[in-house]
Amino acid sequence: MTRRTIRNLTVITDLVLINIAFVLAYIVRYRFQWLLETTFVDPYESYLSQQLLLNILLLITFSQNKVWRRRRGEFWIDEISRVGFATATSIALMMAYTFWFRPLAFSRLMLIWALLFIVVFIGLARLARRVMLGFLYNRGQLVDHVLVIGSGEVGRGVIRTLLARPDLGYKAIGYLDDGSRENNIGLGRIPHIGSLMDADTILSNNPQLHTVFIALPGEMHREILSLLRLCHEHNVRAQVVPDLLQLSLNRVEFNNMAGIPTLGIRDIHISRGQQLLKRAMDLLIVLIGGIPALLVGLIIAVAIKLDSSGSVLYAADRVGRHGKPFKMYKFRSMIEDAEQKKAMLQHLNEADGPIFKIKDDPRLTRIGRVIRRLSLDELPQLINVLRGEMSLVGPRPPLPEEVAAYKPWHRQRLSVIGGITGLWQVSGRSDLTFDELCLLDIYYIENWSLWTDIRILMQTIPHALFGKGAY
Repeated sequence: MTRRTIRNLTVITDLVLINIAFVLAYIVRYRFQWLLETTFVDPYESYLSQQLLLNILLLITFSQNKVWRRRRGEFWIDEISRVGFATATSIALMMAYTFWFRPLAFSRLMLIWALLFIVVFIGLARLARRVMLGFLYNRGQLVDHVLVIGSGEVGRGVIRTLLARPDLGYKAIGYLDDGSRENNIGLGRIPHIGSLMDADTILSNNPQLHTVFIALPGEMHREILSLLRLCHEHNVRAQVVPDLLQLSLNRVEFNNMAGIPTLGIRDIHISRGQQLLKRAMDLLIVLIGGIPALLVGLIIAVAIKLDSSGSVLYAADRVGRHGKPFKMYKFRSMIEDAEQKKAMLQHLNEADGPIFKIKDDPRLTRIGRVIRRLSLDELPQLINVLRGEMSLVGPRPPLPEEVAAYKPWHRQRLSVIGGITGLWQVSGRSDLTFDELCLLDIYYIENWSLWTDIRILMQTIPHALFGKGAY
Protein backbone atom coordinates (compact mmCIF):
# COMPACT_ATOMS: atom_id res chain seq x y z
CA MET A 1 0.00 0.00 0.00
CA THR A 2 1.42 3.39 -1.03
CA ARG A 3 0.79 6.88 0.34
CA ARG A 4 -1.08 7.76 -2.87
CA THR A 5 -3.33 4.74 -2.34
CA ILE A 6 -4.10 5.86 1.21
CA ARG A 7 -4.95 9.36 -0.01
CA ASN A 8 -7.27 8.00 -2.72
CA LEU A 9 -8.95 5.70 -0.20
CA THR A 10 -9.41 8.67 2.13
CA VAL A 11 -11.16 10.69 -0.59
CA ILE A 12 -13.43 7.76 -1.53
CA THR A 13 -14.23 7.04 2.13
CA ASP A 14 -15.09 10.69 2.74
CA LEU A 15 -17.50 10.76 -0.21
CA VAL A 16 -19.21 7.56 0.98
CA LEU A 17 -19.53 8.93 4.53
CA ILE A 18 -20.87 12.27 3.24
CA ASN A 19 -23.70 10.50 1.41
CA ILE A 20 -24.44 8.22 4.36
CA ALA A 21 -24.59 11.32 6.58
CA PHE A 22 -27.02 13.00 4.15
CA VAL A 23 -29.33 9.96 4.15
CA LEU A 24 -29.18 9.75 7.96
CA ALA A 25 -29.96 13.47 8.20
CA TYR A 26 -33.12 12.88 6.11
CA ILE A 27 -34.16 9.97 8.35
CA VAL A 28 -33.58 11.95 11.55
CA ARG A 29 -35.46 14.96 10.19
CA TYR A 30 -38.50 13.23 8.66
CA ARG A 31 -38.71 9.74 10.18
CA PHE A 32 -37.61 10.45 13.78
CA GLN A 33 -38.43 14.19 13.64
CA TRP A 34 -35.88 15.12 16.30
CA LEU A 35 -35.95 18.72 17.66
CA LEU A 36 -38.82 19.84 15.44
CA GLU A 37 -41.94 17.92 14.39
CA THR A 38 -43.60 18.36 10.99
CA THR A 39 -46.75 16.98 9.38
CA PHE A 40 -45.43 17.40 5.86
CA VAL A 41 -42.82 14.85 4.73
CA ASP A 42 -40.93 15.49 1.50
CA PRO A 43 -39.98 12.31 -0.39
CA TYR A 44 -36.28 11.51 -0.36
CA GLU A 45 -36.14 11.63 -4.18
CA SER A 46 -36.85 15.36 -4.07
CA TYR A 47 -33.54 15.86 -2.22
CA LEU A 48 -31.30 14.00 -4.72
CA SER A 49 -30.35 17.18 -6.57
CA GLN A 50 -29.35 18.85 -3.28
CA GLN A 51 -27.36 15.77 -2.31
CA LEU A 52 -25.44 15.97 -5.60
CA LEU A 53 -24.86 19.70 -5.14
CA LEU A 54 -23.55 19.14 -1.59
CA ASN A 55 -21.09 16.53 -2.89
CA ILE A 56 -19.77 18.97 -5.49
CA LEU A 57 -19.48 21.82 -2.97
CA LEU A 58 -17.68 19.62 -0.43
CA LEU A 59 -15.19 18.43 -3.06
CA ILE A 60 -14.38 22.09 -3.74
CA THR A 61 -14.23 23.28 -0.11
CA PHE A 62 -12.31 20.20 1.09
CA SER A 63 -9.78 20.81 -1.68
CA GLN A 64 -9.53 24.54 -0.94
CA ASN A 65 -9.04 23.90 2.78
CA LYS A 66 -6.51 21.13 2.06
CA VAL A 67 -8.54 18.61 4.04
CA TRP A 68 -6.88 15.75 2.15
CA ARG A 69 -3.38 17.13 2.51
CA ARG A 70 -1.31 15.22 5.03
CA ARG A 71 0.22 17.34 7.80
CA ARG A 72 2.73 15.40 9.88
CA GLY A 73 2.30 15.86 13.61
CA GLU A 74 -1.02 17.67 13.30
CA PHE A 75 -3.39 17.10 16.20
CA TRP A 76 -6.61 15.24 15.45
CA ILE A 77 -8.71 18.13 16.73
CA ASP A 78 -6.98 20.53 14.31
CA GLU A 79 -7.64 18.17 11.41
CA ILE A 80 -11.32 17.92 12.35
CA SER A 81 -11.53 21.70 12.71
CA ARG A 82 -10.58 22.05 9.05
CA VAL A 83 -13.17 19.41 8.12
CA GLY A 84 -15.81 21.26 10.15
CA PHE A 85 -14.96 24.64 8.60
CA ALA A 86 -15.04 23.25 5.05
CA THR A 87 -18.34 21.44 5.70
CA ALA A 88 -19.93 24.49 7.32
CA THR A 89 -18.89 26.59 4.31
CA SER A 90 -20.59 24.15 1.95
CA ILE A 91 -23.75 24.05 4.06
CA ALA A 92 -23.83 27.88 4.12
CA LEU A 93 -23.55 27.94 0.33
CA MET A 94 -26.36 25.38 0.14
CA MET A 95 -28.58 27.61 2.27
CA ALA A 96 -27.75 30.62 0.10
CA TYR A 97 -28.66 28.59 -2.98
CA THR A 98 -32.02 27.58 -1.52
CA PHE A 99 -32.74 31.21 -0.56
CA TRP A 100 -32.44 32.34 -4.16
CA PHE A 101 -33.82 29.34 -6.04
CA ARG A 102 -36.32 28.09 -3.41
CA PRO A 103 -36.60 24.38 -4.31
CA LEU A 104 -39.90 22.71 -3.43
CA ALA A 105 -38.20 20.30 -1.03
CA PHE A 106 -35.94 22.03 1.46
CA SER A 107 -35.21 21.81 5.19
CA ARG A 108 -32.60 23.95 6.93
CA LEU A 109 -32.73 21.65 9.95
CA MET A 110 -31.91 18.68 7.74
CA LEU A 111 -28.78 20.49 6.48
CA ILE A 112 -27.74 21.17 10.07
CA TRP A 113 -28.10 17.46 10.84
CA ALA A 114 -26.06 16.70 7.71
CA LEU A 115 -23.32 19.06 8.91
CA LEU A 116 -23.17 17.33 12.30
CA PHE A 117 -23.13 13.79 10.89
CA ILE A 118 -20.51 14.59 8.24
CA VAL A 119 -18.08 16.02 10.81
CA VAL A 120 -18.66 13.14 13.26
CA PHE A 121 -18.32 10.39 10.63
CA ILE A 122 -15.23 11.86 8.98
CA GLY A 123 -13.73 12.57 12.40
CA LEU A 124 -14.09 8.91 13.39
CA ALA A 125 -12.68 7.85 10.01
CA ARG A 126 -9.63 10.07 10.52
CA LEU A 127 -9.13 8.58 13.97
CA ALA A 128 -9.23 5.07 12.48
CA ARG A 129 -6.74 6.13 9.81
CA ARG A 130 -4.36 7.41 12.48
CA VAL A 131 -4.52 4.08 14.31
CA MET A 132 -3.90 2.17 11.08
CA LEU A 133 -0.94 4.37 10.06
CA GLY A 134 0.53 4.11 13.57
CA PHE A 135 0.32 0.32 13.31
CA LEU A 136 2.10 0.39 9.93
CA TYR A 137 4.75 2.91 11.03
CA ASN A 138 5.65 0.82 14.08
CA ARG A 139 6.37 -2.05 11.68
CA GLY A 140 8.51 0.07 9.39
CA GLN A 141 5.92 0.25 6.62
CA LEU A 142 5.10 3.42 4.65
CA VAL A 143 7.77 5.35 6.56
CA ASP A 144 9.77 8.04 4.78
CA HIS A 145 13.54 7.75 5.07
CA VAL A 146 15.22 10.95 6.20
CA LEU A 147 18.75 12.26 6.68
CA VAL A 148 19.74 14.74 9.38
CA ILE A 149 22.63 17.12 8.68
CA GLY A 150 24.14 18.50 11.87
CA SER A 151 24.58 17.03 15.36
CA GLY A 152 24.62 20.13 17.54
CA GLU A 153 21.75 21.14 19.81
CA VAL A 154 19.47 21.78 16.84
CA GLY A 155 20.35 18.45 15.21
CA ARG A 156 19.77 16.59 18.46
CA GLY A 157 16.42 18.37 18.74
CA VAL A 158 15.42 16.98 15.34
CA ILE A 159 16.62 13.50 16.22
CA ARG A 160 14.83 13.37 19.58
CA THR A 161 11.62 14.47 17.87
CA LEU A 162 12.01 11.68 15.29
CA LEU A 163 12.56 9.17 18.12
CA ALA A 164 9.69 10.43 20.28
CA ARG A 165 7.14 10.79 17.47
CA PRO A 166 7.02 7.58 15.37
CA ASP A 167 3.54 8.74 14.32
CA LEU A 168 5.24 11.27 12.03
CA GLY A 169 6.17 8.40 9.73
CA TYR A 170 9.89 9.22 9.50
CA LYS A 171 12.87 6.89 9.82
CA ALA A 172 16.36 8.41 10.05
CA ILE A 173 19.06 6.54 8.12
CA GLY A 174 21.77 8.55 9.90
CA TYR A 175 23.26 12.00 10.25
CA LEU A 176 26.12 13.98 8.71
CA ASP A 177 28.49 16.26 10.58
CA ASP A 178 31.94 17.68 9.95
CA GLY A 179 33.62 15.57 12.63
CA SER A 180 34.32 18.37 15.09
CA ARG A 181 31.51 17.52 17.50
CA GLU A 182 31.53 15.14 20.46
CA ASN A 183 28.66 13.00 19.23
CA ASN A 184 30.07 11.81 15.93
CA ILE A 185 30.23 8.25 17.18
CA GLY A 186 26.46 8.19 16.70
CA LEU A 187 23.35 9.44 18.48
CA GLY A 188 21.67 6.36 19.83
CA ARG A 189 21.06 3.93 17.00
CA ILE A 190 21.14 6.75 14.45
CA PRO A 191 24.69 6.45 13.08
CA HIS A 192 27.13 9.10 11.98
CA ILE A 193 27.51 8.22 8.28
CA GLY A 194 29.81 10.96 7.06
CA SER A 195 30.77 14.62 6.91
CA LEU A 196 29.11 17.44 5.00
CA MET A 197 31.41 16.72 2.06
CA ASP A 198 29.78 13.27 1.76
CA ALA A 199 26.28 14.67 1.22
CA ASP A 200 26.38 14.26 -2.59
CA THR A 201 27.50 10.62 -2.30
CA ILE A 202 24.93 9.83 0.39
CA LEU A 203 22.09 11.31 -1.67
CA SER A 204 23.24 9.43 -4.78
CA ASN A 205 23.51 6.10 -2.95
CA ASN A 206 20.14 6.40 -1.18
CA PRO A 207 17.44 6.95 -3.83
CA GLN A 208 14.78 6.07 -1.22
CA LEU A 209 15.52 9.27 0.73
CA HIS A 210 12.42 11.42 1.10
CA THR A 211 13.56 14.37 3.25
CA VAL A 212 16.79 15.96 4.42
CA PHE A 213 16.66 17.99 7.65
CA ILE A 214 19.41 20.62 7.59
CA ALA A 215 20.16 21.56 11.20
CA LEU A 216 23.37 23.60 10.92
CA PRO A 217 24.41 26.78 12.74
CA GLY A 218 23.15 29.98 11.14
CA GLU A 219 26.68 31.20 10.31
CA MET A 220 27.06 28.26 7.90
CA HIS A 221 24.67 29.88 5.42
CA ARG A 222 26.88 29.05 2.42
CA GLU A 223 26.88 25.37 3.33
CA ILE A 224 23.10 25.48 3.88
CA LEU A 225 22.51 27.03 0.43
CA SER A 226 24.83 24.48 -1.16
CA LEU A 227 22.95 21.62 0.52
CA LEU A 228 19.61 23.05 -0.61
CA ARG A 229 20.81 23.08 -4.22
CA LEU A 230 22.16 19.56 -3.83
CA CYS A 231 18.82 18.27 -2.51
CA HIS A 232 17.03 19.95 -5.43
CA GLU A 233 19.36 18.23 -7.91
CA HIS A 234 18.63 14.83 -6.34
CA ASN A 235 14.89 15.52 -6.16
CA VAL A 236 14.92 15.19 -2.37
CA ARG A 237 12.76 17.36 -0.14
CA ALA A 238 14.89 19.68 2.04
CA GLN A 239 13.78 21.16 5.36
CA VAL A 240 15.94 23.77 7.07
CA VAL A 241 15.58 23.83 10.85
CA PRO A 242 16.00 27.44 12.07
CA ASP A 243 19.07 27.86 14.23
CA LEU A 244 17.55 30.46 16.55
CA LEU A 245 20.41 30.84 19.06
CA GLN A 246 20.90 27.08 18.53
CA LEU A 247 17.72 26.42 20.46
CA SER A 248 14.49 24.65 19.67
CA LEU A 249 11.71 27.16 19.01
CA ASN A 250 9.72 26.13 22.06
CA ARG A 251 12.63 27.34 24.22
CA VAL A 252 12.54 30.83 22.70
CA GLU A 253 10.39 33.44 24.45
CA PHE A 254 9.00 36.30 22.35
CA ASN A 255 8.36 39.59 24.18
CA ASN A 256 7.41 43.15 23.32
CA MET A 257 9.16 46.00 25.13
CA ALA A 258 7.29 49.22 24.26
CA GLY A 259 7.09 48.24 20.61
CA ILE A 260 10.59 46.69 20.45
CA PRO A 261 10.49 42.92 19.79
CA THR A 262 12.85 40.97 22.02
CA LEU A 263 13.83 37.32 22.32
CA GLY A 264 14.43 35.56 25.59
CA ILE A 265 15.59 32.08 26.48
CA ARG A 266 13.50 29.75 28.62
CA ASP A 267 15.27 27.12 30.67
CA ILE A 268 14.36 23.52 29.99
CA HIS A 269 11.99 22.88 32.87
CA ILE A 270 8.37 22.37 33.78
CA SER A 271 6.88 25.61 35.12
CA ARG A 272 5.74 26.03 38.73
CA GLY A 273 2.08 25.91 37.77
CA GLN A 274 2.65 22.78 35.68
CA GLN A 275 4.51 21.16 38.58
CA LEU A 276 1.56 21.79 40.92
CA LEU A 277 -0.84 20.28 38.35
CA LYS A 278 1.46 17.30 37.87
CA ARG A 279 1.80 16.84 41.63
CA ALA A 280 -1.97 16.96 42.11
CA MET A 281 -2.46 14.26 39.47
CA ASP A 282 0.24 12.09 41.08
CA LEU A 283 -1.37 12.29 44.52
CA LEU A 284 -4.87 11.66 43.14
CA ILE A 285 -3.80 8.53 41.25
CA VAL A 286 -1.72 7.19 44.16
CA LEU A 287 -4.58 7.69 46.62
CA ILE A 288 -7.09 6.02 44.30
CA GLY A 289 -4.80 3.08 43.53
CA GLY A 290 -3.21 2.89 46.96
CA ILE A 291 -5.27 0.03 48.43
CA PRO A 292 -4.96 -2.31 45.38
CA ALA A 293 -1.23 -1.51 45.21
CA LEU A 294 -0.84 -2.30 48.92
CA LEU A 295 -2.56 -5.68 48.54
CA VAL A 296 -0.38 -6.61 45.54
CA GLY A 297 2.68 -5.39 47.43
CA LEU A 298 1.90 -7.63 50.43
CA ILE A 299 1.64 -10.70 48.16
CA ILE A 300 4.97 -9.83 46.49
CA ALA A 301 6.64 -9.23 49.86
CA VAL A 302 5.58 -12.68 51.13
CA ALA A 303 6.77 -14.31 47.88
CA ILE A 304 10.18 -12.59 48.11
CA LYS A 305 10.61 -13.67 51.74
CA LEU A 306 9.76 -17.30 50.93
CA ASP A 307 11.96 -17.37 47.82
CA SER A 308 15.28 -16.10 49.18
CA SER A 309 16.98 -14.68 52.26
CA GLY A 310 17.36 -10.96 52.71
CA SER A 311 15.22 -7.87 53.07
CA VAL A 312 12.02 -7.36 51.08
CA LEU A 313 12.79 -3.79 50.07
CA TYR A 314 15.93 -2.43 48.45
CA ALA A 315 16.89 1.24 48.85
CA ALA A 316 19.05 2.44 45.96
CA ASP A 317 21.01 5.69 45.88
CA ARG A 318 19.63 7.83 43.04
CA VAL A 319 20.11 11.35 41.75
CA GLY A 320 16.99 13.50 41.60
CA ARG A 321 16.13 16.94 40.32
CA HIS A 322 19.10 19.32 40.01
CA GLY A 323 21.44 16.55 41.19
CA LYS A 324 19.86 16.12 44.64
CA PRO A 325 20.48 12.57 45.97
CA PHE A 326 17.72 10.44 47.51
CA LYS A 327 16.86 6.82 48.32
CA MET A 328 14.66 5.12 45.73
CA TYR A 329 12.73 2.07 46.98
CA LYS A 330 12.22 -1.16 45.05
CA PHE A 331 11.22 -4.71 45.85
CA ARG A 332 14.40 -6.77 46.08
CA SER A 333 14.67 -8.82 42.89
CA MET A 334 18.29 -10.00 43.28
CA ILE A 335 20.31 -12.07 45.70
CA GLU A 336 21.41 -10.35 48.90
CA ASP A 337 25.03 -9.56 47.85
CA ALA A 338 24.15 -8.53 44.27
CA GLU A 339 25.90 -5.14 44.51
CA GLN A 340 29.21 -6.71 45.52
CA LYS A 341 29.09 -9.02 42.46
CA LYS A 342 28.37 -6.20 39.98
CA ALA A 343 32.06 -5.54 39.26
CA MET A 344 32.59 -9.23 38.40
CA LEU A 345 29.81 -9.03 35.78
CA GLN A 346 30.88 -5.77 34.14
CA HIS A 347 32.08 -7.63 31.04
CA LEU A 348 28.51 -8.90 30.48
CA ASN A 349 27.00 -5.40 30.35
CA GLU A 350 24.66 -5.17 27.32
CA ALA A 351 23.90 -1.44 27.60
CA ASP A 352 25.87 1.41 26.11
CA GLY A 353 26.83 4.61 27.87
CA PRO A 354 27.09 4.84 31.67
CA ILE A 355 24.22 2.45 32.47
CA PHE A 356 24.52 -1.22 33.45
CA LYS A 357 22.04 -3.80 32.13
CA ILE A 358 22.18 -7.56 31.60
CA LYS A 359 19.23 -9.25 29.96
CA ASP A 360 19.70 -12.57 31.78
CA ASP A 361 21.29 -11.26 34.94
CA PRO A 362 22.52 -14.26 37.01
CA ARG A 363 21.94 -12.30 40.23
CA LEU A 364 18.16 -12.33 39.80
CA THR A 365 16.07 -14.57 42.05
CA ARG A 366 13.17 -16.67 40.77
CA ILE A 367 10.57 -14.20 42.04
CA GLY A 368 12.83 -11.35 40.95
CA ARG A 369 12.68 -12.42 37.30
CA VAL A 370 8.88 -12.39 37.41
CA ILE A 371 8.43 -9.03 39.11
CA ARG A 372 11.16 -7.48 36.91
CA ARG A 373 9.43 -8.71 33.77
CA LEU A 374 6.11 -7.20 34.93
CA SER A 375 7.81 -4.10 36.42
CA LEU A 376 6.21 -4.91 39.80
CA ASP A 377 9.56 -4.35 41.53
CA GLU A 378 8.92 -0.62 41.00
CA LEU A 379 5.75 -0.63 43.14
CA PRO A 380 7.40 0.70 46.36
CA GLN A 381 8.38 3.84 44.46
CA LEU A 382 4.86 5.03 45.19
CA ILE A 383 6.39 5.90 48.59
CA ASN A 384 8.87 8.17 46.79
CA VAL A 385 5.98 9.74 44.90
CA LEU A 386 4.10 10.48 48.15
CA ARG A 387 7.27 12.02 49.63
CA GLY A 388 7.66 14.26 46.57
CA GLU A 389 11.00 12.73 45.57
CA MET A 390 9.57 11.23 42.39
CA SER A 391 6.61 11.58 40.05
CA LEU A 392 4.57 8.88 38.34
CA VAL A 393 5.94 10.08 34.97
CA GLY A 394 9.35 11.56 34.27
CA PRO A 395 12.96 10.74 33.41
CA ARG A 396 14.26 7.67 35.21
CA PRO A 397 16.38 8.72 38.25
CA PRO A 398 20.00 7.70 37.52
CA LEU A 399 22.70 6.27 39.77
CA PRO A 400 25.41 8.67 41.03
CA GLU A 401 28.12 6.86 39.03
CA GLU A 402 26.01 7.20 35.88
CA VAL A 403 25.68 10.96 36.37
CA ALA A 404 29.46 11.23 36.85
CA ALA A 405 29.90 9.86 33.31
CA TYR A 406 27.29 12.16 31.70
CA LYS A 407 28.15 14.44 28.80
CA PRO A 408 27.02 18.05 29.31
CA TRP A 409 23.85 17.68 27.20
CA HIS A 410 22.85 14.50 29.10
CA ARG A 411 22.41 16.58 32.28
CA GLN A 412 19.35 18.31 30.83
CA ARG A 413 17.30 15.29 31.89
CA LEU A 414 18.00 16.17 35.56
CA SER A 415 16.08 19.46 35.33
CA VAL A 416 12.82 17.85 36.51
CA ILE A 417 11.72 15.31 39.13
CA GLY A 418 12.35 11.72 38.04
CA GLY A 419 9.51 9.30 37.40
CA ILE A 420 8.48 5.67 37.80
CA THR A 421 7.70 5.50 34.10
CA GLY A 422 8.48 7.82 31.21
CA LEU A 423 8.52 8.39 27.49
CA TRP A 424 11.47 6.09 26.89
CA GLN A 425 9.86 3.26 28.86
CA VAL A 426 6.94 3.20 26.39
CA SER A 427 9.26 3.66 23.40
CA GLY A 428 11.50 0.63 23.80
CA ARG A 429 12.53 0.52 27.47
CA SER A 430 15.85 -1.34 27.87
CA ASP A 431 16.07 -1.93 24.11
CA LEU A 432 16.98 1.75 23.65
CA THR A 433 20.53 3.07 23.70
CA PHE A 434 21.53 5.55 26.37
CA ASP A 435 21.64 8.51 23.96
CA GLU A 436 18.13 7.65 22.72
CA LEU A 437 16.96 7.48 26.34
CA CYS A 438 18.31 10.98 27.02
CA LEU A 439 16.92 12.41 23.79
CA LEU A 440 13.44 11.12 24.65
CA ASP A 441 13.64 12.47 28.21
CA ILE A 442 14.64 15.94 26.98
CA TYR A 443 11.84 15.87 24.41
CA TYR A 444 9.41 15.00 27.22
CA ILE A 445 10.60 17.94 29.35
CA GLU A 446 10.40 20.43 26.47
CA ASN A 447 6.95 19.28 25.40
CA TRP A 448 5.29 18.42 28.72
CA SER A 449 1.53 18.52 29.10
CA LEU A 450 -0.93 16.83 31.44
CA TRP A 451 -2.26 14.83 28.49
CA THR A 452 1.31 13.59 27.81
CA ASP A 453 1.52 12.14 31.33
CA ILE A 454 -1.91 10.52 31.01
CA ARG A 455 -0.98 9.01 27.63
CA ILE A 456 2.31 7.64 28.95
CA LEU A 457 0.57 6.10 31.99
CA MET A 458 -1.98 4.42 29.73
CA GLN A 459 0.75 3.10 27.41
CA THR A 460 2.77 1.82 30.37
CA ILE A 461 0.11 -0.76 31.28
CA PRO A 462 0.40 -2.95 28.13
CA HIS A 463 4.19 -2.48 28.07
CA ALA A 464 4.42 -3.74 31.66
CA LEU A 465 2.05 -6.67 31.06
CA PHE A 466 3.93 -7.90 28.00
CA GLY A 467 7.32 -7.10 29.52
CA LYS A 468 8.75 -5.66 26.30
CA GLY A 469 12.30 -4.44 26.86
CA ALA A 470 12.10 -4.99 30.62
CA TYR A 471 15.18 -6.50 32.28
